[in-house]
Amino acid sequence: MPTLIEQREQVFEPFRRWGYLEADLDPLGLLRLPPVPELEGDTEEHRAARAFYCRTIGVEFAHILDPARRRWIQERMEAAAPVPDRAHLLERLVSADLFEQFIQSRYPGAKRFSLEGSTSVIPFLDEVLETAAAYGGDHALIGMSHRGRLNVILHTAGRQAAEIFAGFADVDPRSVLGAGDVKYHRGATGEFRARNGRALHIHLVSNPSHLEFVDPVVMGRAYAKQTRAGRAGRQQVWPIVLHGDGAFSGQGVLAETLNLGGLRGYSVGGTIHVIVNNLIAFTTLPEDLQTSPFASDVARRAPIPIFHVNGEDVDAVARVAQMAAEYRAAFSSDVVVDLIGYRRHGHSEVDDPTITQPVLYRHIKEHPQLWRIYAERCGLDPEPVAARVRASLAEQQKEAVKFAKIPSMRKLPGYWAPFFGGRYKPEYEVATPVKAEELRTVGELLTKAPEGFHVHPKVQKLLEQRLEMTRGQRPLDFGMAEAMAFATLLRQGVPLRFSGQDSRRGTFNQRHAALFDTETEEPYLPLEHIGTGDAWCEIINSPLSEAAVLGFEYGVSRDFPEALVLWEAQFGDFANGAQVLIDQFVAAGEDKWGLLSGLVMLLPHGYEGQGPEHSSARIERFLHLAARDNFQICQPSDAAQYFHLLRRQALRKWRKPLVVFTPKSMLRHPDASSPIEAFTRAHFRPVLRDAEINNARRILLSTGKIGHELRAERKRRADSSTAIIFLDQLYPFPEQDLADALAQHRDAHEVVWVQEEPANMGALFFVLPRLERLAAGKAVRSVKRSASATPATGSAKAHEMEQETLLTLAFTTGQP
Repeated sequence: MPTLIEQREQVFEPFRRWGYLEADLDPLGLLRLPPVPELEGDTEEHRAARAFYCRTIGVEFAHILDPARRRWIQERMEAAAPVPDRAHLLERLVSADLFEQFIQSRYPGAKRFSLEGSTSVIPFLDEVLETAAAYGGDHALIGMSHRGRLNVILHTAGRQAAEIFAGFADVDPRSVLGAGDVKYHRGATGEFRARNGRALHIHLVSNPSHLEFVDPVVMGRAYAKQTRAGRAGRQQVWPIVLHGDGAFSGQGVLAETLNLGGLRGYSVGGTIHVIVNNLIAFTTLPEDLQTSPFASDVARRAPIPIFHVNGEDVDAVARVAQMAAEYRAAFSSDVVVDLIGYRRHGHSEVDDPTITQPVLYRHIKEHPQLWRIYAERCGLDPEPVAARVRASLAEQQKEAVKFAKIPSMRKLPGYWAPFFGGRYKPEYEVATPVKAEELRTVGELLTKAPEGFHVHPKVQKLLEQRLEMTRGQRPLDFGMAEAMAFATLLRQGVPLRFSGQDSRRGTFNQRHAALFDTETEEPYLPLEHIGTGDAWCEIINSPLSEAAVLGFEYGVSRDFPEALVLWEAQFGDFANGAQVLIDQFVAAGEDKWGLLSGLVMLLPHGYEGQGPEHSSARIERFLHLAARDNFQICQPSDAAQYFHLLRRQALRKWRKPLVVFTPKSMLRHPDASSPIEAFTRAHFRPVLRDAEINNARRILLSTGKIGHELRAERKRRADSSTAIIFLDQLYPFPEQDLADALAQHRDAHEVVWVQEEPANMGALFFVLPRLERLAAGKAVRSVKRSASATPATGSAKAHEMEQETLLTLAFTTGQP
């Protein structure tokens, strides 16, 4: 016979596993799941288990492998619920709901993406922040899309309602012509004062309409702030992300981000993910959004708890918020909370939801507001609070009309003070050469392994060659130039973070930033032992993801502007897997939100017969995004140029993203290698003149690998009348430098732009009109592949034929 304890456990265990499927989670009572046979029974134990697991809180935790974590959740779910400060909760609900209604009445027809139907999100955030403060938190980063954002700005970030109302008045539109963003995308900073007196700095991160793409950005920013804070960083900095139900289940970047949460080099000690679940996305119902019962089911792949809570049981919402925050504090783990409410209006306030869901919205129209439901349930009079809130909002609207401009609701951290954006000026340039003695010292450190470390024989030979490069006995290739740039910056106190797929070794076996002991497989990274002062170094192999990883690194760059932060695509062709991050954050962040970034994107590019997915980083796409000096687009033609480009990026205070089209076959090629002297006295040159030919009859202008092939072809032809100029910086376009290089050949009768890419790709569309303006009467022509829907042929032999044709046409006078 089983003991009483064993009998109880036999009843309770199915409820711990499946109880959430029969919990009362939907305020409107529309969510109905089939009964679970394992939960049948009417014994005292069944009733007790049902009271713990099948009321207005459900939890999924049986999939977590760690028994200590499962036990932690079990103990708290099977304990008596704490009694919250209900008067305070009511006050927050009244304020949240009436704020939405005030906007609706005073600014009719304006979009605000109301939180009504889910306003318990506000007390939820309150309780998370209260718990964070109790555990030493002093900073919270919040990422969220548009729904409820204005409410969170007011109640969580602590901004004044007048500042928000001024945005509806849209004063001074001329100040943001062609720029800026809508009010429910912009970020905000403020302060949350906890009950224990501790102040938490709140940072609501700017976000585009691409809902989930802010997720990795929040994590990256939290990681940077935690790194700044030191050993206690994870306790002090808390990332929180609010999601919509449709986006959580539907957008893949969310799954990528959840995967980052437990990985070395990306973990932030846990993110609290909150699904503001309206059980509808725009006009689409759950059965058309996900194949499983809950939007949160995508999170089951991770060993993290998933709490479900009825958003209309405000006491339960506050309890779940506390449990989620305490779990994060206890286990440094992500937590998902599925807060189920409803959406009182359409997707936006100008949308009529009764067209597609007439029955649902008749039901919602008759449903009382949450603050009235809660007041009645608690026996509290809400009217005095409501009167104070309405009066305060009316006064704030009067203040709003006094603003001459839309107020900025954010303050940048002090570490951004030395840095600036805007248009480029020559006086922003800095010295990038390094003294020969320093290069020799650094070279010795980079090529030395610890005593007793067993270096792979092939890598040992590489290290010996690199030592010879440092001593001037052979030219430096791209791999060594990059290592020298990193090492010299670290010794100048510049932190370094570099991530990407296989980035430690390098896709093309060119980097070897990590040495691996052939007997233990233990890694040793020489760069980690070179920095001075606070200059830390991280070189990380990322997961097989572009979007989340690039978003994470963009986030790091936003809160560590003095660091050199790099992301490398395995091949440049794969960068379009992160196109949303490139379009909405990297390219547009300054123009939309006034937010700078010094992120470096390394994109291997070059036509070498490897097919349409291993040839092109899509130069044309970045040039289409280029405007107002929003970022830099470069293709360094030799190792020294790459060295100076990286150092310039780190040392200049002009903070802009840098897109670098890096070589593949030219990484070790003698034509692209540079003597040690080029590192000690030169600087990055946007335009490389032809040192071999003066006053040529024809000028070939190109960028990247094709330029080296043109020079080799010229040598083969013994052609002394054709100059070949490299355009190493495509944007900002170096007009004066190029004009000076062209003027060197006053007798030239034509200038030819030569590119490997098809006519509808590459830099042709961008360069040609500028070249025509600078050519001073010279004929301007172009040589390129024929326009194509795909970047390159899949046949290596066809590629060789095309490449030979390009070279022939380039040296044929008068070819269009």
